[in-house]
Amino acid sequence: MAPVMVRRGIAGLTGAGVSALAQFSLAVVVTRAFSPAQAGAFFSVTALTLMAAGIAKLDAGNGLVYFIARAKTYDYRGISGYFRAAVVPCALAACGAGVLLEPRIGLLAWALPVIVLGDVALAATRGFGSIRPTVLLDGVLLPVAQLVLVSWAALAKAPEWLPAAWALPFVPLLVLALAGLPGRAPRTPYLPGTGRDLWRYTAPRSVAGAIQAVFQRLDIVIVAWLAGPAQAAVYTAATRFRVVGQLANQGLAQAVQERLVRALADGELGRARELYQATTIWLVLLTWPVWLGYAVLAPWLLRVFGPAYGAAAPIALVLAGTMLVATACGMVDVVLTAAGHTLTSLLNLLAAITCTVALDLVLIPSHGALGAVIGWSSGVIVKNLLPLWQLHHRYGLRPFGRHTLAALRPRTWATAA
Repeated sequence: MAPVMVRRGIAGLTGAGVSALAQFSLAVVVTRAFSPAQAGAFFSVTALTLMAAGIAKLDAGNGLVYFIARAKTYDYRGISGYFRAAVVPCALAACGAGVLLEPRIGLLAWALPVIVLGDVALAATRGFGSIRPTVLLDGVLLPVAQLVLVSWAALAKAPEWLPAAWALPFVPLLVLALAGLPGRAPRTPYLPGTGRDLWRYTAPRSVAGAIQAVFQRLDIVIVAWLAGPAQAAVYTAATRFRVVGQLANQGLAQAVQERLVRALADGELGRARELYQATTIWLVLLTWPVWLGYAVLAPWLLRVFGPAYGAAAPIALVLAGTMLVATACGMVDVVLTAAGHTLTSLLNLLAAITCTVALDLVLIPSHGALGAVIGWSSGVIVKNLLPLWQLHHRYGLRPFGRHTLAALRPRTWATAA
């Protein structure tokens, strides 16, 4: 792996580590300071907010990464038009979602446009090849500020302040992300067909992004709906460690996505294979010790959230086993979409969420949080194994191969292109 990719990977993983620790600490603060019913209500309303934001983003961020990375060859001609074509529909979708959900999520409805536009702005910086704004703002500033403000609300014993404390840090993230764009994105005339090209690529991913957002957090909402907020709190606490795998995967993906797009666009299948296998082995090495340790220590670790949470150890075992399989597959969906197969990715996500929801509806009423994690686990397995087979069938790509061991040898970094 080239030195620049190593630095980007380390930066992405550092931000993911800080974010995971801060989010875990936030869950501990909330569960220790408030009753399971109050904690569950907070977790379910923030999950619903993030689901709505994930839908309203329309996956425009990944569309921008794709087009900005490809436009580098032409000195970013017309690139500001792509940014405008991405931002306007996302802002309208976020405002519409806020109006619809205001009775359910209250003041968090006002935070939706801020959350969505901040994500799109950060994605644009990654398209230009810079991972630093994402690491500093999304990986450090946001989760740390949320932890500080939520802790303040906990010390004040004011559960009604929790939503505002959680939402407020999204404002400086948006302001700082936008402030960093003018120097990277030259203002150019709006070229005919810009919006059409962007949304022709992004439209299938918009649906897929919405399904992905729902897939990540729907289980918490369903548990709260079918089993009550107390069970939602238990489920959230027991599955809080899954953010480690999600953020580690996200950190590596943010570091290599732009290069994967360029490699596949230029037909450099060997380079794409190298990036895929290198990130997979690092993902395994960084996360497997966490999952194995969690499986062994779960009965004791869960008591950090409070005495009532220790009984959730079976949920932790299912989570750990699922994430061992998922991380061994590598960044399968990122590679699939980098190759342009956005519709296939959408169909894979539809299959995964169908599996999850079906099992949730059957199992949660009788098994509560354990039923929810079984449903989620089945969806995750489907979501990873389908694209794994598709990549192998179409491109001969595998998560492990001759580049796996090479990725661990520092002396190869300087010679790899």
